[in-house]
Amino acid sequence: MILTKAQYDEIAQCLVSVPPTRQSLRKLKQRFPSQSQATLLSIFSQEYQKHIKRTHAKHHTSEAIESYYQRYLNGVGENGAAPVLLELANEVDYAPSLMARIILERFLQEHEEAPPSKSVINSMLRDPSQIPDGVLANQVYQCIVNDCCYGPLVDCIKHAIGHEHEVLLRDLLLEKNLSFLDEDQLRARGYDKTPDFILQVPVAVEGHIIHWIESKASFGDECSHHAYLHDQFWSYWNRFGPGLVIYWYGFIQELDCNRERGILLHACFPTDIVTLCHSVA
Repeated sequence: MILTKAQYDEIAQCLVSVPPTRQSLRKLKQRFPSQSQATLLSIFSQEYQKHIKRTHAKHHTSEAIESYYQRYLNGVGENGAAPVLLELANEVDYAPSLMARIILERFLQEHEEAPPSKSVINSMLRDPSQIPDGVLANQVYQCIVNDCCYGPLVDCIKHAIGHEHEVLLRDLLLEKNLSFLDEDQLRARGYDKTPDFILQVPVAVEGHIIHWIESKASFGDECSHHAYLHDQFWSYWNRFGPGLVIYWYGFIQELDCNRERGILLHACFPTDIVTLCHSVA
């Protein structure tokens, strides 16, 4: 799904004041029925992550942490089964999984002799049954499963979706009988920063020569695309030549402005591939 900048801004504006919940996503789908669920979820997640980055610091002052912890203690003291942490996160407009991390760290600081390590915290967030307090374990669990933008569950889902689309791209390349090297093969040859696939025989797409293809199981917005250009795509171009980026959930149309410089954007696997007859060393 390719959107104009105006279309994207209209969707992003609707996300300014909504919490990161599945209910909000359903309302967004009702508001923009022509957009796919996957595209809206990707935009929803990316816009919310921008918001969290802008407001992260204010939630991590010592005053804020103590305030949240006391409110948590008071809440579970009244009703330990109520979704105290989840409601607190929504009230202060912070990601539930990140709120759970704050309260868990504060709890462990109070009840453990040594400050908790990051690896211990991460392990407990992945498996709340490790938390040495049943009420807090349940509260953390509620935050993790109800957070659609952050947390270990979301990380696992994103990793699986990313891998799924890389497998899809591999299958499409094989279907077209295109010879390629994948990321693992390239790293085995000593390359440290590589695209997902290098084409051993270059192809032409819409009149442009393509030497490599990168799969992105996300929507290409301005922020993420410019970061990818800086951190990945121009490095690939410099080392391997022009290439193609597939944003499987779409991108902002105006970002596809580097074609003449050697980076094409697509929202799906191209159908008009022309195979060239010379190979790349």
